[in-house]
Amino acid sequence: MLALTPKRRRFIWVGLGGLLLWASFGGALAQVDWRKEWERSLREAKREGKIVVGIPARAELRKQLEAAFKPKFRIDMELLTARGPQNASRIAAEYKAGVKYFDLFIGGSGTFESLVESGMVEPLDTMLILPEVKEAKNWWGGHIWEDNVSTNRFLYSFIADAGTGGFWYNTTLAKPEELRSLDEFLNPKWKGKVGFLDPRTPGSGQSIWSFLWDVKGESYLRKLIEQDLFVSRDQRQLADALAKGKLAIALGVSFYTLEGFLVANLPIKELPSLKEGAPSSNGSGVIGIVKNPPHPNAAKVFVNWLLSKEGQELYVKVMHQSTRRLDVDTKWLQEFGVQAAKDVLTVEQYHKVRNHLEDKYTRVRLPSAKFAEQILK
Repeated sequence: MLALTPKRRRFIWVGLGGLLLWASFGGALAQVDWRKEWERSLREAKREGKIVVGIPARAELRKQLEAAFKPKFRIDMELLTARGPQNASRIAAEYKAGVKYFDLFIGGSGTFESLVESGMVEPLDTMLILPEVKEAKNWWGGHIWEDNVSTNRFLYSFIADAGTGGFWYNTTLAKPEELRSLDEFLNPKWKGKVGFLDPRTPGSGQSIWSFLWDVKGESYLRKLIEQDLFVSRDQRQLADALAKGKLAIALGVSFYTLEGFLVANLPIKELPSLKEGAPSSNGSGVIGIVKNPPHPNAAKVFVNWLLSKEGQELYVKVMHQSTRRLDVDTKWLQEFGVQAAKDVLTVEQYHKVRNHLEDKYTRVRLPSAKFAEQILK
């Protein structure tokens, strides 16, 4: 072993000092770089003056986003509220016609994958600027991308609920103890009294249908259809039928569709956990940017703001869905029957029970949707 002479000690200390100085200098440079990029994006976004975003069919979300984003950044907003498949279809039709209108879209799993496959989506990872957004340590599970099979980074998944919502019942017609298992939905008592959000299109209905397909099989789904299953693509129609007692059970209806009915104390409640459980969901928590958006810098600003602590707190408050940001409180959602995956699951458990992201979408949701198309006429 070499003896540490005074000369060698000085050399080591000088070397360590140089490394620390370089690390400090490098960190300062990185900070200057992101700040410069952010300030440039803000300037250009204000020149563009507008952003167009397809968002979930929730009027309150549009109201809250406008109230928070527009005055903060002085960028006008056009927010188009519709079910994800409707916005995706419009984006695809306009893109093919050479029309550039949308900048971004927000929706659920399985909604926008076709746009990615058709080359209509911009890589999103290059748009992340703010350290609080870009650094994976701020997100439970790190960065989770909807398109997780390939090396693409087009669709970011920012929501993770421990269970899929959408199992509702009319309290005057059914009791929760009568519906503790999926098998009990097949009771002749419920014939003509079960509603289902159409599983042939992406959304909560398809999520629940794919779960049933995965855990109970196609024979179970055939029997469920024989219950004179009422299938609709209109969540409001299902909610109204449930509230009026035309349906005893409704599957796939979102909380925000039923919120007004719940506030009015109509006889609607969410079913307690079923024996078979439920898959983890990313709700309406997928975001992407249309290829060559008309307002690229405004799109960049919006993405970074929405994925920031401030943006995620707003989204959680309005949508009652659980962000993966570690610095945003989600425990209060349990009052509304929603559990954040980050509050009750390990990351490993989450990946076992989820039925979203590209791998599960390809292996479970697509074949189950094809089966739905075969047997639902």
